[in-house]
Amino acid sequence: MKVLHLISSGGMYGAEAVILNLARGLRDGPHECALGVFSNTSNPNVQLHEIALREGLESHLILCQGQMDREAVARIRELAARTGADVVHAHGYKADSYAYVALRERGVPLVSTCHTWYDTDLLVSLYGRIDRFVLRKFARVVAVSDEVRQRLLKAGVREEKIRLVRNGIDLRQFDGAGPARREGSATYRTLVVGLVGRLAWEKGVDVFLHAAAHVLVEAPETRFVVVGEGPDREKLEQTIDALNIRESVEMLGHREEMASLYATLDVMVSSSRQEGLPVAVLEGMASGLAVVATAVGDVPTVVVDGRTGVLVPAEDAELLAAGIVDLLRDSEKRRRLGDAARQLIEEEYSAARMTADYLRVYEEAIAASPGGAK
Repeated sequence: MKVLHLISSGGMYGAEAVILNLARGLRDGPHECALGVFSNTSNPNVQLHEIALREGLESHLILCQGQMDREAVARIRELAARTGADVVHAHGYKADSYAYVALRERGVPLVSTCHTWYDTDLLVSLYGRIDRFVLRKFARVVAVSDEVRQRLLKAGVREEKIRLVRNGIDLRQFDGAGPARREGSATYRTLVVGLVGRLAWEKGVDVFLHAAAHVLVEAPETRFVVVGEGPDREKLEQTIDALNIRESVEMLGHREEMASLYATLDVMVSSSRQEGLPVAVLEGMASGLAVVATAVGDVPTVVVDGRTGVLVPAEDAELLAAGIVDLLRDSEKRRRLGDAARQLIEEEYSAARMTADYLRVYEEAIAASPGGAK
């Protein structure tokens, strides 16, 4: 079987990590995989394409101008034929829409993964509604969380087409990873608290920064790092200055060597307002980190309060800070929660398990689509 993944990428985030882990898993077995990454003229994020090529994976750029480029439709149609794709797997509203328009009458089964939707403004909300309409026509639609599954059902996607596949990660990259060099004034005796995610409203990075200000009152030597890029960077930089915590917080931007970065942290935080099942949390847990997370989306299925991490309500910086301080003061608790977190990921959230689940979805999609997407 050969699978063609399509994505209009905004950077290296959860969906991109899922694609890479799936591509590696398919390559390790008897199957083949190719990536089609949109190169949008307005915002050409091609990091996923570059990383895939470095790893020896087949990847192609799809030049796209504007929101509906007829030539891009033709390029996708040609790419699916040239790669001999048995299944086309789209990720995100733009890839979903283009895949449907390009291939709906070509007999190629269409699968989509809905990582989540963030209806944070009118335009994004409109794209989300279009996406949910298009997805009704796909052979199979994968939800990464129960919340996403419910939204698909409400949008009219038939229940028999929906499959729940929880994210998984390649554990090998986190085995024996050494810590990255600690920059700035931090020493190896300084405890480091980190957040990894897109700098956008739904990730609650502003809540994390307000929690950091509370933590620094009780533990002034603590260092905080934020890893990721996104549209809210300038606003978050202003928040750091307004809270007067610039000396204790580093905005590290995009990082590729994530295993060593996780190994640098003592505590990991997820302060999201909205979520599916964030890959960053799974990666932190695979690294043996104690995680403090907001109880949103499917996060409570992996961060079990008192067993594999600490759960707090969303939007509450003071309770988030209290959870962080508790872990900073108790190294034994950090170790215990981190060990249990790693064990859970090994048992239930491996890339091998995720790949096997997706292979079943692909086989179902092929069986359900003798004449194209239904």
